Amino acid sequence: MPHAKYAKNRLWRWRSNPLRRRDDIVEAWIVLAAWTVFAVGGSVAGLVTAHAADEAFAAQRTERQRVRAMLVTDVPRAPAIGGTSGRRTTTVRWKASDGSTRTGRTQVDTGLRAGSRVTVWQDGHGRLTAAPLSSTEAAIESGFLGVVAAAGLAGLVFGAVAVVRWQLDRRRVDEWGREWDRVGPRWGHKTS
Repeated sequence: MPHAKYAKNRLWRWRSNPLRRRDDIVEAWIVLAAWTVFAVGGSVAGLVTAHAADEAFAAQRTERQRVRAMLVTDVPRAPAIGGTSGRRTTTVRWKASDGSTRTGRTQVDTGLRAGSRVTVWQDGHGRLTAAPLSSTEAAIESGFLGVVAAAGLAGLVFGAVAVVRWQLDRRRVDEWGREWDRVGPRWGHKTS
């Protein structure tokens, strides 16, 4: 029996009530629509975003390839100014998949001499790029992006609902003011 009373209290805006205003019904339907859009739209947005991100990461894993490159200059052992990692940006030379020799800048470990061999990653066009995410890292990143998409949609939906409810509240306050102006003078003497 307590569940029935709880449900009745939760649905008070739809119950027949002489004090219920048209704005209360409008607000109830707007809130219901917002929760529906959040539940369905948030799930869809999150799943679509996660799936698209996962496909993009998979495409990167297939497109990017590891190549051996040679350092053109020495890499000092000290880390870069303000840097804390043991890596620095330097110039490397490598052969692209089409056989042409390319030169570019990438991050390598510190303390290496010119002529040392390092492994770098190139994209399908032969340009240096970062290593692709592993399938586990891609799954985590895809899930995170899906959650962010769902949260973004929730923010938009609930922000729009807050604006609409604020407008309804302003309208109700104005209506109460007009009603008070009509009823107040009938109450008789004022105490001032």
